[in-house]
Order: sequence, then C-alpha cells, then structure tokens
Amino acid sequence: MRNSILISRLPMAALLLATMTIATPAIAKKKLVVSGPPITMSDDFRASVQAAEAALKARDATTAGTRISALMPSNDFESYIAAGLRFQLAVQRRDVQAQRIALTDLFKTTALPRSEAPRLRYVAGYLSYLVGNYQDATAQLDYARTLGYDGVDATMLRADIALRRNKPKEARPFVQAAIAQQKAAGQPVPLAWTDRAISMAYQAGDWTEVGQLYRERLNQQDGKEQWRSALVNYQAAAELEPQLQLDLYRLQAANGAMASERDYQNYAQAAEKSGYYAEAKAIIESGRSAGKLTPTQSVTSQLLKSVTPKAVKEIAALPAQAKKAAASGNGKDALAVADSYFSLSQFPQAVEQYRLALGKGGVDAGRTNARLGVALARSGDLANAQATLAQVTGDWTAIAGFWTLWAEHQDRKAG
Repeated sequence: MRNSILISRLPMAALLLATMTIATPAIAKKKLVVSGPPITMSDDFRASVQAAEAALKARDATTAGTRISALMPSNDFESYIAAGLRFQLAVQRRDVQAQRIALTDLFKTTALPRSEAPRLRYVAGYLSYLVGNYQDATAQLDYARTLGYDGVDATMLRADIALRRNKPKEARPFVQAAIAQQKAAGQPVPLAWTDRAISMAYQAGDWTEVGQLYRERLNQQDGKEQWRSALVNYQAAAELEPQLQLDLYRLQAANGAMASERDYQNYAQAAEKSGYYAEAKAIIESGRSAGKLTPTQSVTSQLLKSVTPKAVKEIAALPAQAKKAAASGNGKDALAVADSYFSLSQFPQAVEQYRLALGKGGVDAGRTNARLGVALARSGDLANAQATLAQVTGDWTAIAGFWTLWAEHQDRKAG
C-alpha cells in the first residue's frame, strides 16, 4: 500500500469548497451554512490559503511550507482548513510523521465532516503503523470500526500489525477474514494474500487449509511452475502416506511439471516402493528423455536395473489377477488390479476394475473413488471424473481436490 492510495479519499471536498468561497470576495466574512458547522473565513485568512494552495499545486513545497506556517486560524473551520493544508504539504514531502500530526489536528476540529471521519481514522491507523506506533494504530482502527469503517484494507492492516508484533497466531484470523471479505465482494484475492495465508497455515499445521489455498492459487495461476511449487510444498509439509504421495507425483507429471532430477528420482522410488515396477521404469526413461536423468546417475540407474525384470513379470501376471478378481467375494483383488492398470496408464481398464471393486465392497472407498475419478479424467471423461472425485472423503480428500482442479482445467481448455 502506498500513501498515494490512502490519501485519495481525504476531505478534498471541503478544501474545494473553501477555494470556491475564496474566489467570491462578495461573500467574505459571511457564514455559509452547509451540512455541518457554519463555514467562516476572514479575507486575510482566505487570501493566505489561496496562496498556499497555489504553491502546493505548483509543487513548490518550500513556499507552501512558509505560507502554511504563517496561517493564523481564528475559528474552528479555519483550523480545519489549515490542518488539511498541512496534511497535503506532508504528503508532498512524504513526511509520514507530519501527516499523522496533521490528522490529529483535523480530528480536534468540529468542522471535520462526519462522513470523512471513519476513513480518516483508518488512515491515521495506517500512518501510525508506518512509524511503528502499533498501539495507536490499533486504537485508530478500533475507532474507525466504531464509526462504521471496517474495510478489507483495515482487516489486512490488523494482520500486518500482529505480524510486526511477532504474533502470527493473532494475524492469521485477520488474513482469513480479509480473504473472505474480498471473495464476498466478488473481487479477486491478491496472490500475495494467498501466499501469506499459506505460510500461516503451514505454521499452524493446518494441511486442509494449505491444500485448499494452493488450489485457489492454482485457479489464478496454473502454469507448470505453479503446479510444481504447490504439489512439492504441500507434499513435503503434510507428511503424506506413500500412496497419497504417489498420486501427487502422478499429478505433477500429468501437468508437465517434472523439473529436476529429484522430481523424477522421487517419483520412481515412490512407484517402486508401492510395487509398480513398470511405472518406475517408465518414469526413469521419461526423465532421461527429458534430459533430467543420465545413465550415469547412480540411484536411478540401479533402480532401473532392479525394476526392469520385475516390470515384465508385473505385466504378464495381470490377466490371471483380473480373472481372480472377478471371482473374488470382495473388491480387494479388483482394487489391486485396478491400481496396476492405473500405474500402466491403461485407464479404461482401471476404471472397469475400480467400479468392480466398489461394487463388491470391502475396500477403502476414499482411495478407490479418488483413483476412479483420476482414471476417468485421464480417460477423457471429465464430467464423470469430477462427479466421482466430489464423493471422496477422508485422507484422500486433498488429493481428490487437486485432481478435481486438474480435471476442471482440462475441461476449460477443451471448451
């Protein structure tokens, strides 16, 4: 936030009114009754104000300062005008402390329009914040709220004050409230606010909110770098169990967001540990094709040597496993077969087996529906994918949320 933004709503209307009065000598020394106390200025004071305003308009701060210092108000309205001019001069000089003092002088007058007071109290709070007087800043914000001003800028300022006081737990609700206010107003949430909220949710260990905020951020910026940052950071912090981690690696790859040797290595190791040898082999080969892995890279070279014969056996065993799953009294065998087809990117076959597993029962519905939804999405059935992912509950909810976002983006691109 800049001072220029904050001063855009200052009581310039009153100063304009004063200028209009100055330009009409015939009504000098007379009272003009407006919505507030009577406006009265002497001829001498009027002329001095006119000269000061001319210097301000010309951005001649030195002359303006001399003329404003020479002003001798003799009534409440003249004091109000003088304080307003001191404020304008302080803005030109970028003197925050002087701006704050000028506002205090404005508040002392009864000529300050009631309609301007709430916003100006907020501005006073902001200026006190800038000079490090957080106690007064909070007091001014409280006063502004009692007068009816509780805008999103005031809410975020409260968060900043709490952070400056090293009280992140106090700041977090204000950031959350500001984001809610912004959404309620139909306005986009600035990415900086979302990033701040993510950081606070991290500190609080609230992984549900971390995931939700990252998804909201990806709705605003969904490039490869943004996807990688969201998925890698979420996965590193949330301490997910292996199957959940694996599905985030898969999503990272689906977005073309594999950017480093570590990305490919971690994905391949996660697939191998889960028993998906053909998938581990495929991701290592993909990493080499992308130039991120080399034949001399020891970890993945050894891993490739290990999974290659196992991958052959894994694929050869699938028909018999599928036959066994069809005859099984529960869905566990069908789920295992579905997962194998999924790992081979044979998504239509995976869909069939996931549905069989759900029909037979005895399986984790959250995991099964999550992977069924992803398999549908990867098969191109985006509408049914989103409907299925919406049914996911439990530990797989966040994973389903990220894949739902992917499906929505694919649907948007197709449309």
